[in-house]
Amino acid sequence: MIWGKLGKRLSGILGGGKIDENLYEELETVLITADVGIDATTWLLSTLRKQVKKEGLTDATQLKEALKESLLILLAPLIRPLDLSIEKPFVIMITGVNGAGKTTSIGKLAHYFQSQEKSILLAAGDTFRAAAREQLIIWGKRNNISVVSQDNNHQQKGDSAAVIFDAVNAAKARNIDILLADTAGRLATQLHLMEEIKKVKRVISKAIPSAPHEVLLVLDANTGQNTVNQVRAFDDALGITGLILTKLDGTAKGGVIAAIAMQRQQNPIPLYFIGTGEGIEDLQPFDARKFVETLFD
Repeated sequence: MIWGKLGKRLSGILGGGKIDENLYEELETVLITADVGIDATTWLLSTLRKQVKKEGLTDATQLKEALKESLLILLAPLIRPLDLSIEKPFVIMITGVNGAGKTTSIGKLAHYFQSQEKSILLAAGDTFRAAAREQLIIWGKRNNISVVSQDNNHQQKGDSAAVIFDAVNAAKARNIDILLADTAGRLATQLHLMEEIKKVKRVISKAIPSAPHEVLLVLDANTGQNTVNQVRAFDDALGITGLILTKLDGTAKGGVIAAIAMQRQQNPIPLYFIGTGEGIEDLQPFDARKFVETLFD
């Protein structure tokens, strides 16, 4: 269950009793240890205090509904539909650190878009990780989708930009609806590698001036507050247009969604999808209301 551990702890705190400073302190501790972060926790508690004073709330069970409302206000700006009608082929560049679930998310995205009767092409642009190409080809076979990789182009082996450039042109030639371009995973601190991924983005723009139409960052919910740093670094380098948060399968604390929302309140980056399991259909569009309700189930 999404946020399972956090939900149990919150339900325990807010199951009854009076609203006092001890309750606020306990709530603060739970939120911070659930990766909600200092800023978002401070905002949530401040909002709760105002609502308690305004409405004259006295019982902790009333605070539960108030917390739901506050969370929804914080997370709602992350909801934005993914508009695929801008151009054909619609080019989506996928980035993120190794281990975040980037390549797996591409396979699940391909399945999701196929269910909307879209034609898909995959680009195996992660030429640095030995298993990445094979992993993407397996997803391609599972979904019956073609994969453009370094073995079926004439460019220098290991050149991610060249592979993706070929894939963009192939998508144009084949009248494909959506191209999903995998890129090499890297740490935000590896500046020379971040320059390489900037090159990939420039090469895509040479093939289609308006592309990439989306630059999606894949984040692992288990990495906690480090995801906030990743959003900042990758956005500075590439101009991130959307997020995918993976591994929200009950083991992750999950509060990092609130931290991400708080980080960009003035200019939010939409959270398009969340991954909730290993299955091919376990990548779902983010629904803030459903997410908050699941927290307290």
